Formats: sequence, structure tokens, C-alpha cells
Amino acid sequence: MSGFDARDLRNACGSFATGVTVITTRTDEGDHGMTANAFMSVSLDPPLISISLDHKSRMRDRIRTAGRYAVSVLGGEMEHIAWHFAGRHNPDLSAILERRHGLPVVPGAAAIFLTEVAQEVEAGDHTLFIGRVTHLERRPEAEPLLFCGGRFARLAATV
Repeated sequence: MSGFDARDLRNACGSFATGVTVITTRTDEGDHGMTANAFMSVSLDPPLISISLDHKSRMRDRIRTAGRYAVSVLGGEMEHIAWHFAGRHNPDLSAILERRHGLPVVPGAAAIFLTEVAQEVEAGDHTLFIGRVTHLERRPEAEPLLFCGGRFARLAATV
């Protein structure tokens, strides 16, 4: 890298506002979830989405084992859920996940995608898991939870 380091890159990328998701999977050890904003649509035909996981992430190996994952897009009122799955465990949320076709999801999420891993792409210190969408749900009235500059936010009210 020339003229900047990893922290500079992370901070610059943090200037891009994103939605907030909880990525989940199920293995023989049970349900697993983590908060992430590295999520994107890849293709409409076939229906593909992608998540990006650090090589040090425990979720990376869990998704490899399961071969499936779900993405729950959090609504604006779900910041407490984002914190819970980001490592600030809230005992009141320990049993929050529900099942959809055998995968754990966040109930009431703005959108839910269930996938089967179609491809893994190694990209630097991360792995991109491209998932073929097998089921989706959406709450059209839900306002998104946003993340930018290290903080959660909500959309401003429109006139």
C-alpha cells in the first residue's frame, strides 16, 4: 500500500453508509449469528447475493460446514439486535432467532434471504460467499437500520 495503511482504508470505507444485517447459519453445534454490513446483491438471474467474511471469523468455517446461510436485513428499530450479534450479548435476546426452512433468521427483519452457497471466492484476508437465494421475505414498510462512520443511524423523516 502506498501512502495509507489498513486503518486508513477501513476509515475511508466507513464513509460509505450501508445497511446492517445479521448473517446466520446452523451447524450440528446449533445456531450461529453475527452482525455484518458486507452484503450485496450479485445477480437477479440466477438470484445470487454475497457476504464477505474475514478469514479469522468463526462464521467463515461454520458457513463452509453448513453450506447454507441466511441474511436478515435489520430494520431501524433493531439496533439492539445488531449489538447483540456484534458481541454485546443481551440475555433477553438469547432465544430470538426463528427458523425458516431449517435456517435461523431474525424475526421481523426488513428482509430475509435464505441461500445455498454457490461459490467461494478468496479475496485478500476475506472470503466472499456467493449464495443462491432459495427463499426470501420482505416487509416493505420497514425503515432500514444504517451504519456509517462507526455509528448506527436511521433515515431522516421525509416530507
